[in-house]
Amino acid sequence: MSTHLKYLSWNYIRSIGYVFIVMFALVIILNILSEIEFFKDYDVNTYLPIYLAVLNSFDLAFEMFPFIFLVATQVFFVNLFTDNQINILKYSGFKNSKIIKILIFLSFVFGILIITIFYSFSSNFKKIYLEYKNKYSSDNKYLAVVTNNGLWIRDIIGKNKMIVNASRIENSSLVDVNISEFDENSKLVRIITSKNADIKTNDWKLSEVTYLKNNQVEKFENKTIFSNFNYEKINNLFSNLSSLSILELINLKNNYNQINYSTVEIDVHLNKLISYPIYYTLMCILSAIIMFNTISFKSNTLKITIGLFFCVIIYYMNNLFQVLGGTGKIPLLISVWITLIILFFINSMLLLKINEK
Repeated sequence: MSTHLKYLSWNYIRSIGYVFIVMFALVIILNILSEIEFFKDYDVNTYLPIYLAVLNSFDLAFEMFPFIFLVATQVFFVNLFTDNQINILKYSGFKNSKIIKILIFLSFVFGILIITIFYSFSSNFKKIYLEYKNKYSSDNKYLAVVTNNGLWIRDIIGKNKMIVNASRIENSSLVDVNISEFDENSKLVRIITSKNADIKTNDWKLSEVTYLKNNQVEKFENKTIFSNFNYEKINNLFSNLSSLSILELINLKNNYNQINYSTVEIDVHLNKLISYPIYYTLMCILSAIIMFNTISFKSNTLKITIGLFFCVIIYYMNNLFQVLGGTGKIPLLISVWITLIILFFINSMLLLKINEK
């Protein structure tokens, strides 16, 4: 590896590290303020909001990496333009395109490391964060999970606890439902089985129902029971996928398939993870293009401001397509990739004459 290549690589890595540390520190500070606000009515140790803020910050920092790469690339070029270093590199045979190729390679490699290593840590920290936070939530007594044995729900009605198991979900109904109800002393009160349970609302409408209580069996064509869960709430409980590692996401997808539950959200999340190395690389290229086209600007602050302006545009463009995907205007998977496709074509056009800058 040539001295110039080592120099460029090390400077870029250092720029990423510098921007990440600054961004991460800001995220922690904002998170601490948010956690203090949440715990203001609870009697907890002073360290707990800080501890939870740090745990949650890894997930938020992971979401910010595309913009970290954009700003880090700008910082890299600001240092490179200092003392006319860019011209020295050109005299050594390093064209602008060659410098960008080095940054593309490093960005892609870093992207793979981030989704395989950093994301694994951030998902575990997010899981611990949610477990702690759930203890102070009004819903901490309720639980819904999906396993290879179907959907399991723990619900508390008054002083009684209900354990619900269903083999699968069809539309907004549970199929082959088994409900075991226990009193406050964990003594079995009754067992309810049903062929189908409509859970659109909290009043579940059971059909083909069998009650087993005190060794007595009663059968009903239809029956209604109350639950703290409905179809929307179950969806919301399963929506926080950032606390799951890639292997856990794949396992959860298999479990969802077994109970006929929609895997679209998992597919979208996995596609986002797969797309991130490409996303980081495209943001790096865009940043390099901005810097080469503003090389004559004397103010580094103005250059950084232009980069941040494009960060905001890309952020809102991404959100727009995700909203369109969420409302069914465009397919959800396309909503993940369309921003990257647009960035790819923009970068491709702007790179054509990059060596002339």
